[in-house]
Amino acid sequence: MKSPTLWIAAGLVLLGGFYVGSVYNGLVASNEGVDTQWAQVESQYQRRLDLVPNLVNSVKGIMAQEQEVFNALAEARTRYGDAVGPESRAQAANEFDSAFARLLVIMENYPQLRSVETVQSLMAELAGTENRIAVERMRYNELVRAYNVSVKTFPRTFLASMFGFGPRTMYEADLGAEIAPEVQL
Repeated sequence: MKSPTLWIAAGLVLLGGFYVGSVYNGLVASNEGVDTQWAQVESQYQRRLDLVPNLVNSVKGIMAQEQEVFNALAEARTRYGDAVGPESRAQAANEFDSAFARLLVIMENYPQLRSVETVQSLMAELAGTENRIAVERMRYNELVRAYNVSVKTFPRTFLASMFGFGPRTMYEADLGAEIAPEVQL
């Protein structure tokens, strides 16, 4: 018969293994949750990127002299498509936000656009999309916060670093995003 000390040691090793496995699985699940939520944010960005060209085409004839804004939107859309990873995608999305805000400011100076049914419909779609983007960004930040707390708290921080899990970056608006763009006509 084996000594009780050996059984206790084996039990402790087994419990430790279960704990490490549980922590690892929790970190993987949390990390995947963050990635999935970022995909939701990107999905809403893509929806907006798909709607804006329709809006631009609807108003181009009336606003032919505003070519600079149309070009800025096209360039921002291209930069978003070329961006890789959440940080660079978020920065590209912020650049698009800025160009799109200039378009909205300019559109306010053309009251005849507000009476065009296509423009009204697209604006309503875009307003809904902007709300969806805000919700998805908020959910993303909530998941990143929970993940970061998990990765940074004792004793998980040791296991997280051992398995290559590090803090993730939250979505943050660019500096100056709270200031409305000025458009000179």
